Amino acid sequence: MNKLASIFIIVIALTSINVFASADVNKGEAIAITCVACHGVHGNSVVDAFPKLAGQGKGYLLKQLQDFKSNTRQDTIMKGIVASLTENDMENLAAYFSKQTIIQGSQDVTIKSANIDLGKKLYRGGNKSKSITACIACHGPAGAGIPSAKFPALTYQNSTYIAKQLINFRQDSYNTQMDTSAPERSNDYEGMMRNITKHLSNAEIEAVSQYINRLH
Repeated sequence: MNKLASIFIIVIALTSINVFASADVNKGEAIAITCVACHGVHGNSVVDAFPKLAGQGKGYLLKQLQDFKSNTRQDTIMKGIVASLTENDMENLAAYFSKQTIIQGSQDVTIKSANIDLGKKLYRGGNKSKSITACIACHGPAGAGIPSAKFPALTYQNSTYIAKQLINFRQDSYNTQMDTSAPERSNDYEGMMRNITKHLSNAEIEAVSQYINRLH
């Protein structure tokens, strides 16, 4: 992990201690009823295009809700969902989902083992020749993430969702190069994910997404 990321982790850890002091898990559970259709019971989505929220870090979840509300992260569905949520509502939701247990879903048994091997190589070692940093640096060997730095957990995350997010981060580079305005994602800290994904091919994105789905 580079020096900038290390400093960021320390700063976030020191400034986030009391963020959830007043969060109410029970109130979060009541609000979460509206999330079941996409994110599943207790945040374990069975629809591959939607993320699992169970067991995700509180800080990361809250940041995403705040970003959706401010339109820093754009999504038509989520924009409508968060419109009526207060800051306290979002803290309660984040606290609730962080307390749930993520479960392993179905895996694509038809995926070629060679792709899984490629995904493992990228996740654990990156690709120095293409300036691709290993995912393990921020997300950990088992995909637990770094909650204090708001680096998300990836364990058992839906592969289609992971691939979509990597493509959205990569789109930022495409838009810059081609002067287009296709949907992108740019709410990562200091462009860390955008800098990595701009070097990833479609095949590499598919491979690492499938590998992440098997992390535990």
